[in-house]
Amino acid sequence: MATPLIELSNVTKSFGPVDVLKGVNFSVEEGKVTALVGDNGAGKSTLIKGLSGVQPYDGGNVSFRGEEVHIRSPRQASAMGIEVVYQDLALCENLDIVQNMFLGREELNAGTLDEASMEFAAQKALQSLSVRTVKSVRQKVSSLSGGQRQTVAIARSVLRNAKMVILDEPTAALGVAQTEQVLNLVRRLADNGIAVVIISHNLADVFEVADKISVLYLGQMVAHIDAKKTTRDEVVAYITGSKTPEGVA
Repeated sequence: MATPLIELSNVTKSFGPVDVLKGVNFSVEEGKVTALVGDNGAGKSTLIKGLSGVQPYDGGNVSFRGEEVHIRSPRQASAMGIEVVYQDLALCENLDIVQNMFLGREELNAGTLDEASMEFAAQKALQSLSVRTVKSVRQKVSSLSGGQRQTVAIARSVLRNAKMVILDEPTAALGVAQTEQVLNLVRRLADNGIAVVIISHNLADVFEVADKISVLYLGQMVAHIDAKKTTRDEVVAYITGSKTPEGVA
């Protein structure tokens, strides 16, 4: 069995007297899509913030390709190849696609912006994901649809040589056609060897793209199951707490 890209063992996180993560085990493999699901308050956001270095875990172990690591900041997580695409996408509408993809990481040549190099790299990142819905990388983000904006945000992570991409509700507020476009993009990320974690309340989307489904319930990981060997009803039962594995109260 291949060594997971990321493996969490008994990680914990508390805020004052509230235990949000209670000894969570979680693993992500390269080239696979892992769906992280759970009701509001289950601990999904806290788990991801620990992985991205925003809120380091209080306890437990984190391994990266079998080696123990301590992720203390977003900069460190990014240097390891962990990228997060949040629900708000963090795009600047008044800038074009190239400017957004290189925002804060602009390339210079002789002290000036290397526009040609950045434009070429942006086009290459989109082409690597077989994106054909964007007419020009010089389009302003304000002119893009919701699906296209999600595409730009995902391609930006590829541009940064991501080894793992975490997508927070990537299809929220998208129409049917745009949702299909984004889900196809998620699969292509995995096909390119990237480990993908998708957080979603939409189980139809989860079953369409996920290889594995991990379920959090009140700060505990109650299931980590093969998407092809489970059902929507079983996943819902884990999410609601009506079904629990042995050893979980």
